[in-house]
Amino acid sequence: MTNHPAPLVAARDLVKAHGRTPALRGASLELGAGEIVAVTGPSGSGKSTLLHCLAGIVRPDAGSVTYGGERLDRLPERRLSALRRTEFGVVFQFGQLIPELTALDNVALPLMLAGTARGAAQESAGEWLERFGAREHAGLRPGELSGGQAQRVALARALVTGPRVVFADEPTGALDSLAGEQAMTALVRAARASGAAVLVVTHDAQVAAYADREVRLRDGAPAGLEVGA
Repeated sequence: MTNHPAPLVAARDLVKAHGRTPALRGASLELGAGEIVAVTGPSGSGKSTLLHCLAGIVRPDAGSVTYGGERLDRLPERRLSALRRTEFGVVFQFGQLIPELTALDNVALPLMLAGTARGAAQESAGEWLERFGAREHAGLRPGELSGGQAQRVALARALVTGPRVVFADEPTGALDSLAGEQAMTALVRAARASGAAVLVVTHDAQVAAYADREVRLRDGAPAGLEVGA
């Protein structure tokens, strides 16, 4: 019998409602170390809610979420916040950069919150901006960046701490096709180099094509599984 490694992140039979509106109806998903998985499906299928449960941003009403064997859905908020600062990287559709900070300081912020000295944090942030082709924008604030530039900064911020898992919620949704392709190429390259697992929520088939595997949701539950080429 073949022994398969335990998944790094696993959701089991998740149920979640927003008010009276069901979002997840028994959804399950596994993400292995170093694996890139795309979650697709129509609007309202529960894609973002599933990602938010896996990242510990929201708690499911029923079911379980484990990370490295630890039950995320039972952890106190302080522990969840620590995981999101150090072991999880999260990217949202519109970046959600802090408008008062420069691009460099936005990327350096997670490191400084984890206790890294400002100078060392900025040095590392500059290196990550370079990897995403955004070093020249280091001194600009979010309001001075284009959508594509801001999303590259957000991706650098998500990866600067060396996370084990990157959660990307519609990371190219606000970008044109060329900027989206460039952002995904940079994300996949960086994740492969660091060994990070990636869970990306998308409605775009071109984005899903970057994944090792695709999970399709419909009405809050998996509708099928497609293994990428």
